[in-house]
Amino acid sequence: MTTPPPAVANPAQLFDLTGRTALITGGSRGLGKEMALAFAHQGADIMIASRSIESCEETAAEVRRETGRNCVPYACHIGRWDELEGLAEAAWNEFGGIDILVNNAGKSPLYDNITNVNEQMWDSVIGLNLKGPFRLSALLGSRMSERAKETGRAGSIINISSIAAIHPTPDVIPYTAAKAGLNAMTIGFAQTFGPHVRVNCIMPGSFRTDISKAWNWDMVDQMMKRVALKRVGEPHEIVGAALFLASDASSYTTGAVFTVDGGVPT
Repeated sequence: MTTPPPAVANPAQLFDLTGRTALITGGSRGLGKEMALAFAHQGADIMIASRSIESCEETAAEVRRETGRNCVPYACHIGRWDELEGLAEAAWNEFGGIDILVNNAGKSPLYDNITNVNEQMWDSVIGLNLKGPFRLSALLGSRMSERAKETGRAGSIINISSIAAIHPTPDVIPYTAAKAGLNAMTIGFAQTFGPHVRVNCIMPGSFRTDISKAWNWDMVDQMMKRVALKRVGEPHEIVGAALFLASDASSYTTGAVFTVDGGVPT
């Protein structure tokens, strides 16, 4: 039996990330960027990774300017297995360890007919949304766990899934398959790395990010009539759940899958 963390007298301290480090994939824009800014505002140093070093550098400069914390850009294709060991090594060496891993990078390319989903598209979607998070979690979660055994410094892995995992639609079947796998993988890794590393998952609903520019907004508006809050989410509205899972506020939470979707009916 492990010793529980000490109680915090001031609840505001539960969300303090001072002295902690985070790697956020897909961290240069959208939900990833909002999480990077939020973690840095709470005192963490950040590495953000995406395929575009220019986008990462731009966001890293913004994070440093707004928060005063260190933010390191790193170019990496998260869907390519052979690039991920270098990313994990770079992040660990940059900060002398990683406390928080956010597997956020993902994509869902459009197709007009299911028969037009070719093998390349399928492999690309599964690679970025599922294979990459598996490999990074294995690499960094193992290191977090070993460090925690020696120092007591626990870690947190946060997977960013989608409500498409439990509400699949015909236009995103490869994506729904990958995200459903990510949900299941969350529970498996929570068992693998417990009690030293917590592994949880956020399932966002529809958020207004770069991806939403390609949406059919007439259809989206119709869909939002079924949602309790009657609207799509704004990127900053992911922050509360992310900070909860990254911080000591969730010290007794692992293997959980949270919906942040404005109230999509089951």
